[in-house]
Amino acid sequence: MNLQQIQYFLALADELHFWKTSEKVFITQSALSRHIKSMEQELGFDLFERDKRNVKLTSAGEFLRDQYAKLLADYESVTRRARLIAAGEVGAIRIGFPASITFSVLPDLLLALHQKHPHIVAQMIEVDASDVDPFLLAHRIDIAFNRESAKAKGLTSSHLMTENFALVVPAGHRFADKREFKLQDLYKLRDEEFVLPALNGKSEHASQLRAIFQGAGFDPIIHVESDFGVALLGLVAKGLGISIMPISYSHHLKHEVNFIKIPPTSDLLALWREGDANPALQIFLQVIAAFDFKLAP
Repeated sequence: MNLQQIQYFLALADELHFWKTSEKVFITQSALSRHIKSMEQELGFDLFERDKRNVKLTSAGEFLRDQYAKLLADYESVTRRARLIAAGEVGAIRIGFPASITFSVLPDLLLALHQKHPHIVAQMIEVDASDVDPFLLAHRIDIAFNRESAKAKGLTSSHLMTENFALVVPAGHRFADKREFKLQDLYKLRDEEFVLPALNGKSEHASQLRAIFQGAGFDPIIHVESDFGVALLGLVAKGLGISIMPISYSHHLKHEVNFIKIPPTSDLLALWREGDANPALQIFLQVIAAFDFKLAP
């Protein structure tokens, strides 16, 4: 017995007419009769009661009709899902991201993915910049957003956007009403306390911050060090210091802190494994390619 014979049986059970059924399934009436007879011989009992005018299901035939209909529906559902998985329309993608884009471009990007491919599950993992390459190489994530390009062999990256850095001050700060600062104007803040990532770090971000302070002509007084941007924002909001961060953080704590744009810029890139054939990843890369990474004001 095979799946096609079961389909013939269900069609005949629905029509209860050999000629009409043979036309419906595109085989001859004699071929249909042979398939049904073969099923009955294999099963060891009759599926239909037949005479010259009527075809009627036996009690066993009625039971098998209901059960086979369920099994066939399950088979078709499983097959459709397998096709979707193979096409990347169903599955999961593990995304590493920095906190800076949590409330800026990331939600809209995930919305675009969900609207076009609602059966792909995005698993979000906040990853420190220094861990991005190792996480990708260890297959702990499938793609990452980072402030620097891939360094490790076997990884590739794509530039997504460039944004300004900003001086971040609490709402009551003396410069809170300013919208922009020239780099040399930062010298006016040489006596204030800063909350910052460790400036002696090896990351591109730490290097950029060192360059900003060198351009401003002073070494900052650091009150607290943290590599977690959201934690730094909370400290600024409580008046424990001021900071310098990518301006995409301006979507956090809008009423408690102020962002003053400064000329230096920071890049955002997507990184993934070269040659990764994961269909869900390929679909997400298509969504990224079509997405407008322009930051909302």
